Formats: sequence, C-alpha cells, structure tokens
Amino acid sequence: MTGAQLIVLATPVFLVLIGIEFAVGIARGRNTYRLNDALNSIGLGVMSQLTGVFSGLLTLGLYTLAYRHLALWTLRADAAWVWLAGLVLYDLCYYWHHRCGHTVALLWAAHGVHHQSEYYNLSTALRQTSSGWIGGWVFYLPMAVLGFPPLVFGAVALIDLLYQYWVHTQQIGKLGAFDRWFCAPSNHRVHHAVNDRYLDKNYGGILIVWDRLFGSFQEEDDAEPCVYGTRGPLRSWNPVWANLQYYAELARDSWRTRRWADKLRVWFKPPGWRPADVAAGWPKPPFRIDRLERYDPPMSRTAQALALAVFVALLGATTLFLWNAHRLSLAQQAASVAALVAGLWLVGWLSERFAP
Repeated sequence: MTGAQLIVLATPVFLVLIGIEFAVGIARGRNTYRLNDALNSIGLGVMSQLTGVFSGLLTLGLYTLAYRHLALWTLRADAAWVWLAGLVLYDLCYYWHHRCGHTVALLWAAHGVHHQSEYYNLSTALRQTSSGWIGGWVFYLPMAVLGFPPLVFGAVALIDLLYQYWVHTQQIGKLGAFDRWFCAPSNHRVHHAVNDRYLDKNYGGILIVWDRLFGSFQEEDDAEPCVYGTRGPLRSWNPVWANLQYYAELARDSWRTRRWADKLRVWFKPPGWRPADVAAGWPKPPFRIDRLERYDPPMSRTAQALALAVFVALLGATTLFLWNAHRLSLAQQAASVAALVAGLWLVGWLSERFAP
C-alpha cells in the first residue's frame, strides 16, 4: 500500500474529528472555525498530497540512494528496536528541520504555509506546503548513513506526521506531566503564535524534550493568549498564491538589492531579514500585534453552499486519484493534478468574491 493510499484511509478519521471538535466548540461557546478558513486549510493539505505524488518519489529516492551508497552498516527492518530507534531519531531530525524552517528564509517559504491560518483547529493541521521537498530531505540523511532501511524511514515519517494532527486544537488544555515530555496541544499552540514571547518556540514533533534540551521551549501562559497566523499575513484564499507568497517576496528583494552577496543572503538569512538598500527603498511597517485583523471576507449563503459543494466533489475526485495514481502515466497524473488544483483555486475564488 502506498503512502498516498494510507492518507486516503486516514482522511475520514480526520474529517470526523474535525466535526467533533466543531461540535464541542459550539457546545462550549468557543467555536474556533470559519468555513472559508477551514476549506482553505484542508484544500492546501489536499494540494500537498497531490504534488506529493511527484515530490515523494524524489525525496524517498534520494534517501534510498544515500542508503545504498553511504550507509555505514545495514540495520534489520524486522527488529523492533530499529523501528523504535528510527522513530526517535527521525523525530530529532524533524526537530532540526522544523527549527531551520523557522530560521532560514528559503525553508520558511515552504513551511510558512502551515502557519498562515489565523485560526487554530484540527483543519490547521492539514494545512501543508507543496514545496517542503526543497531542501527538506537533507535533514534526514543521517538516518540513511546510519543504515535505517527506506521502509523504516518512510513508516516512521508517516507516524511522526500523523501524531501531530491531534495537537492542533484549542479544546484540550494542559495535560500535566505529559506536556513535559511530549508535544501536546498547549505546547503546539505556543508554536503557532506570533506573540513576542512565543515566537519560534516548541519545534518538537512527537517529543518536546528536544526543545528543552536545545533551548527553544516556551510554556503557554494563560495570562497571554496565543495570537495565530504569521507576521506577514497571506490575506487570500488562493491556494496557489499561499504556496508562492513568500518565495515571491524573497525573489523581489533579491532582484531589488544592488549587492550580489545580498541577492544570495536574502534566501538564507532568517525570515524578515532584508538588505539595507531594499529596506530603505521599500520599507514595511513594523509588526504590531494589537493591529492584527483576521482575514475574513464575508460570504453569502449561496457562495458558502457552492464552495462547500465544489469542495466535497474535489475531495471525492482526489480520493479516487490518490488511490489509483500509481497506475496512471506521468502525463495522466500531471493532467489530473492540474485539474484538481484548478478546482481548489475555484473554491478560494468563491470564498472571496461573493459577499452577502
């Protein structure tokens, strides 16, 4: 069974849990959902899986190539300790990948998609980038060098990803001792916040102990509620632009700066860094958390119903495609992905264009 097929099987569980979280929020008077935001977040997850049909082969292929030619020894895939050690080591590699995703502009251009939502709920967990393969594969090569078979690598990567789904909620509070060892909702809420004290903290995937060891842990403080989103808001429901936004900003700054060294530095400095001549010529207003306004253009009931109907149809079509993608030619795969992405763009367009 392919990884895409496993995601297909997990999708009904994701959607049922979203429904439960929504119902709990309504019952508590703490609804954390907006239809337009949820459709955009889930749609970006769909788009990530569609493009993953191509990029997944690249990343696993590079890992397999390194395993075959650089492995110091070969570990047995039928040994339980190999799987456990592989999961822990993968989580450590993920920590550094995730941390660099917040501190290196090129990597943030990909990872920032996951943080664009100004709401925080289980649909946010599904909001994934389509360009994470750019540079991301490098962080897991130590596993290949140490001899973890590609089967183990692929499986523990999926486990690590699926674990992180449940921590994207505001309906679960602090969990005591569990929070001290594992990534939990309270810890991950901090990670998604743009508050000064919370910014760029709590990178752990399954284990939060990496943050405690490497100085990036911050506990959630009930006296300072988390404010979600990014410091450069997307302000769009276009899923294609969501993936291109920060790359475009980096390319624009790189083009505008006069110094050749700065044209390169733009891509590898921390997010937000700008060459002095660009900052002077094209200044940006300073970030003010008290002036943040959620992007929530009004939708008519007709637009909501139409967007939801198109989205449900797209989910069905995506399910069929992902289940059968390995049987299709490259041209058929590309055509199918293009059509489905166009459908996702249509949902975003409907979410922005029809006010009551």
